[in-house]
Amino acid sequence: MMLALSMLWGLQQVALKATAADMAPVLLIAVRSGLAAALVGLLMAVRREPLALRDGTWWPGMVVGTLFALEYLLVAEGLRHTSAAHIVVFLYTAPLFAALGLHRKLPAERLQLLQWAGIVLAFGGIALAFFGRAQGTATTSGDSMLWGDLLGLLAGASWGATTVVVRTTTLSSAPATKTLLYQLVVACVMLLVAAMVSGQTRVNFTPLVWANLFFQVVIVSFVSFLVWFWMLRHYLASQLGVFSFMTPLFGVAFGVWLLGEPLEPQFLVGSVLVLAGILLVNGHAWLRQLMRQWTAA
Repeated sequence: MMLALSMLWGLQQVALKATAADMAPVLLIAVRSGLAAALVGLLMAVRREPLALRDGTWWPGMVVGTLFALEYLLVAEGLRHTSAAHIVVFLYTAPLFAALGLHRKLPAERLQLLQWAGIVLAFGGIALAFFGRAQGTATTSGDSMLWGDLLGLLAGASWGATTVVVRTTTLSSAPATKTLLYQLVVACVMLLVAAMVSGQTRVNFTPLVWANLFFQVVIVSFVSFLVWFWMLRHYLASQLGVFSFMTPLFGVAFGVWLLGEPLEPQFLVGSVLVLAGILLVNGHAWLRQLMRQWTAA
């Protein structure tokens, strides 16, 4: 399940970038959030799940909704300045921020020495990807790409904070549909306002835009997020993160294949360090088990 989610999430930023000229990413994400919220509400009605707001989830729900909206506002703006490959790598530093936050909140998520080494390695890779790469491309300046990369990293921090809130509040025992509904409704409202304020409301409905809307609404915002929140309630975030490190790999591959984006050597090396650090942080238990098996053999 995590492999399938990693492929879908690796593709979503590439799809947003591919249709950016016909529909601004911030507007598309707002529309997809509203439509997906309607689908989630319908699913809850069919299941007869309560929509009561007096179960202690109102305030954390508003917080995760705001963080979710902020995450995708940063992604949408970042895509205007840098490549989809860059955005997906920096966005999926989220497990690092989540691990640091959960370390302070939950005893079961305390970081071990190997995980701290992974965090140091990953942030070293981030520094290399930021400052050691080529200065821009044929269509974007170095400063513009640096700004876009920073927005992608901040989006990753916002996503990491969302995971911490879900795991440490009443949302941890709430239905996945309710958590997702909070996020989608708040994101729809906030991002629509952002699109109107920034003048990014023009749409040219091409076949590719319609296909992307279906993909973003039904596959990404509805199906994949429901599965993700269900898994967060049943597995440790660190266990899920063992597989999530594959998402940037898919994102970079899709960006190069579908959009023809260049790969700067320094950014590629930095990305490898980031992914290796994420693997150490989220897969330390799995790696220890493999090492014990290898030693025994």
